[in-house]
Amino acid sequence: METTLDLTKPIAIGSDHAGFEMKEFVISYLEGKSLAFKDFGTHSAESADYPDFAHPVAEAVASGAFSFGILLCGSGNGVAITANKHQEIRAALCWDEEIAALARKHNNANVICIPARFVSESVAEEMIDVFIKTAFEGGRHANRVNKISC
Repeated sequence: METTLDLTKPIAIGSDHAGFEMKEFVISYLEGKSLAFKDFGTHSAESADYPDFAHPVAEAVASGAFSFGILLCGSGNGVAITANKHQEIRAALCWDEEIAALARKHNNANVICIPARFVSESVAEEMIDVFIKTAFEGGRHANRVNKISC
């Protein structure tokens, strides 16, 4: 089980309409840090269904072709529920830096789900930074994570 995120691979990112503006901010942030990514959409603020973007991001991460995923919607719940339907995905709904760190340390999360209507751009930035920098602790947590899949 991988303990750190492989940043030699691109990051998969996607959102519905409610997360679109925040996704555009996150993309600018990733570009500023020279991190490779692929935008799976949506590409406008017009109403869109979150599963149409969460499934492709989850599939991309599960395939191993992407380092991790960033999903955004209004509450973060819809994209998290959808992404977690994929066997190899551990999508974590995060609303602050501490939760993002614990999602990596204790759950080996490989998708961060951001509630765009409830966090500021600076909080989203901090969460992504900590998600990237935090390694999975393994140990007793590995046993628990290994019990997640059905």
